[in-house]
Amino acid sequence: MESLHLPNFLKGVLRHSQIKWICPTAPTRPVSSLGGFTCTAWFDVGEISEDGHDDMESLDASASHIANLLCSEPADVKVGIGGFSMGAAISLYSATCYALGRYGTGHSYPINLRAVVGLSGWLPGWKSIRNKIESSYEAARRASSLPVILTHGIADDVVPYRFGEKSAQSLGMAGFRQTVFKPYQGLGHYTVPKEMDEVVHWLTTRLGLEGSR
Repeated sequence: MESLHLPNFLKGVLRHSQIKWICPTAPTRPVSSLGGFTCTAWFDVGEISEDGHDDMESLDASASHIANLLCSEPADVKVGIGGFSMGAAISLYSATCYALGRYGTGHSYPINLRAVVGLSGWLPGWKSIRNKIESSYEAARRASSLPVILTHGIADDVVPYRFGEKSAQSLGMAGFRQTVFKPYQGLGHYTVPKEMDEVVHWLTTRLGLEGSR
């Protein structure tokens, strides 16, 4: 996040008239894809594949944890969520919770999201999201109003590029009409300045920060 040089940027959780960063650390848990090795992770993940099983319980718990960190913000604050890799996955999952108005558990989602950023990640539950959104007028309305940007390296050997591309397509088909997908030739599972500059430009435009420089 330190490479996101937004207007009036301040690090950590310091408050400014324009931007406040909250950078939570994921809890420690065993991760199946790492042979059960314990590390910081927002949810358990096995092999990333189209038939992979999503750890919905942990996804809901992590999305709820992040939302709870934001609940105390004033109503006029423009709240966005973003992350890299597994952080991107939980951010995109949070976007679907916002649109549906609830977590997978059925409990209400409390945050009014204004922007979502996913770097080198994927969308958990991508197969079913279209049917869920299309079954509710309010969900479709919220989905269509939420700006989302996904970036992904074509040479990513951890979260294959096709999953980022499929996630963006799934969001678009589900009614997230303001979804932007940016591929990067030769990029692996990391970020580069050009990518971060484009994310900054997108956020600055979407959150109306142009006049704050």
